[in-house]
Amino acid sequence: MLQVLRNNIVDLPINSSLSYYWCSGFMISGFLVVQILSGIILSLLYVADVNLSFPCIMELTNDSLFSWCIRYVHIWGVSFIFIVFSAHMGRALYYSSYTKVPVWNIGFILYLLMMVEAFLGYILPWHQMSYWAATVLTSVVQSIPFIGIKLYNFIVGGFSVTNVTLMRVFAAHVILAFVIIGLSVMHLFYLHKTGSNNALFAPTGYTDAVYFHSYYTNKDFYCLMLLYFICLFYIFFSPDLVLDAEAYLHADPLVTPASIKPEWYFLLYYAMLRSVSSKIGGLILVIVFLGVLWVPTNNYACCYYLSRQILFWFIVILIILLSYLGGCHPEAPYVFISQVGSGLIVVFLIVYKLFWNYSSYG
Repeated sequence: MLQVLRNNIVDLPINSSLSYYWCSGFMISGFLVVQILSGIILSLLYVADVNLSFPCIMELTNDSLFSWCIRYVHIWGVSFIFIVFSAHMGRALYYSSYTKVPVWNIGFILYLLMMVEAFLGYILPWHQMSYWAATVLTSVVQSIPFIGIKLYNFIVGGFSVTNVTLMRVFAAHVILAFVIIGLSVMHLFYLHKTGSNNALFAPTGYTDAVYFHSYYTNKDFYCLMLLYFICLFYIFFSPDLVLDAEAYLHADPLVTPASIKPEWYFLLYYAMLRSVSSKIGGLILVIVFLGVLWVPTNNYACCYYLSRQILFWFIVILIILLSYLGGCHPEAPYVFISQVGSGLIVVFLIVYKLFWNYSSYG
């Protein structure tokens, strides 16, 4: 075991051209450890019942010693994971790291599972917004042809979101966390097997190599500690910044919030879902976007082509714009801009993946 750790952490050969941009994977791992530890503690205090979940969460937040801190660590940890995960995927797209197919495939599956895990956790407090977010998303499942109704009944355990749904969500949330840990280890295994991509786009990844320790452990821990301190700052001085006002109201199936919206890291997909009038149309648009984003192609890195760099930053701007529009009320002109932006981002992503290919240059 010690030899395995030494080979994969201490004596691992790494390309010397890697900068601080390559610290994102380590930071994700650091926050994942925090999420697992805080999640285990919260699971011991949580009660999966529609009548008791919200009072239980409020008691943890307001009346119990230091449990409020553990809860907000868990809440803010999710946000920081998605911030770093976005930077991690952005760097992979910029430097065409998806050419390393096994690493990219497992990483993309991890991204999808992270979103599912985050959404399941968002439902658990059973406040007004979490209940209606669950209701809206599961209703989209019903629009799937042929299997939609049966799949919906299987997920929610009945004809609507009830106590059975909450218990299933809690069980799935706990189980999925360990699946994510296993896939993270696999991702790391294939990464060390193929070598990290690098700014110089060296084919082997080990050209002009240095040892991982201590050259990169210093960089990784510096970035992780810096992000930990930023996270702690928000936990102690602005803990409710990422929570909606509806998060302090018990779920009421008879009262619909004026504006239903998910957490900020889902707003991109929420804007795309709303940009098409039919539920199945919005679902297809999201699937197409994720499919194009996933498809691994043999592209050159952006650092070699100015036109590809410009297109990359256009895609980033559209992601930020659609995320903002996802939090706006579904009315003019936001809906129209969402429709245009959703179409453009899919087209730009297709162009980004298909052009600047190895085969186009010999």
